[in-house]
Amino acid sequence: MKKTFNIFIICLVCLSLSLSSCRKEETEFIDTPNEDIIEPQSTTADLMLRTSSNDGSNDNILDIANCFSIKLPVTVIANSINVELNTSNDLTLVESIFDEEYDDINTLDISFPITVIRPDFTEVLVNSEVELLSISQDCNGENEPDYDIECLDFTYPISASIFNTITEDLSNEALTNDKELYEFVKTIASEEIVSIDFPIEVKLFDNSTLEINSIPQLRATIENYRNSCDEDDDYDYDDDDCNHCTQVLVADILTSCQDWYVDKLKRESTDYNSAYEGYNFNFFEDGSLSVYWNTTTVYGTWSMQGTENNIIVTIDVPALPLCNNSWELQEINNTVGLAKVDFVLTTSDRLRYRNTCE
Repeated sequence: MKKTFNIFIICLVCLSLSLSSCRKEETEFIDTPNEDIIEPQSTTADLMLRTSSNDGSNDNILDIANCFSIKLPVTVIANSINVELNTSNDLTLVESIFDEEYDDINTLDISFPITVIRPDFTEVLVNSEVELLSISQDCNGENEPDYDIECLDFTYPISASIFNTITEDLSNEALTNDKELYEFVKTIASEEIVSIDFPIEVKLFDNSTLEINSIPQLRATIENYRNSCDEDDDYDYDDDDCNHCTQVLVADILTSCQDWYVDKLKRESTDYNSAYEGYNFNFFEDGSLSVYWNTTTVYGTWSMQGTENNIIVTIDVPALPLCNNSWELQEINNTVGLAKVDFVLTTSDRLRYRNTCE
């Protein structure tokens, strides 16, 4: 009997210690400074919602609407070519089709029904082109201020702690993507005390990262960077094709592959696609350029200036005047077995070199 009583006492002591430990943890959480708490409908909560909301501008090539995106997979017909889009990376397939000609009228037909995703991640079933156009009327126009903040992104996972002041329950939640964070912040109740387990990390528009250690720092960071980039809320899918381009990249591609050929050439809106058929162009690191066909070889020069979407490549081969110009680099497409370097001057002049090297 005495042994049983001792066991009972031990159990009570353990339970008491456990409750004391939990109570201490709850007390410490309740004592968290207000500046480290995410309050519902606060400035901090609003900034977090806008940063984690669904960006509808990424697929403007499909829906011409910034305030929603089309849920994938979806099937489209681009310029009479059937294309299955399974991931966001597949949007480049449509762009590649449209890029074949710069002065034609591109057509896109979507296979309905589809589902569109709004900024708050709610989904809407759309059964026709008419319905899609009707929904798009709710969106702001090109480059107009809108709800989402695109110049920085959260890095996941993010852990949050929640204390319910009514039930006195303390819980933790692991958030793994924008949708989960958005829904979590959106549904914070007035009786809940919510904090983030710092540090967390945010990724800026230039791919650099920042470590965040408090709610005030998070709020200040979002406010400082919210308008620090071009959110690309326009309908020109070609204007950012060279965000990754550098002079080093251009030089490396042009000089590492031999025997480039011209597959697109237009001057003053006149096509010369076959003018240099059978001509092989070779670019060298010293800025020289050679072209040979049949038994003939001629020489010229090439040079560059600028960065990213403003790189100018000047080509000068006296014997081949149709290629000579200070061209704007439009795009570099380098995949296994296919390389393309595209130059333009508005829509009336275009030069594209192509190669089968890897």
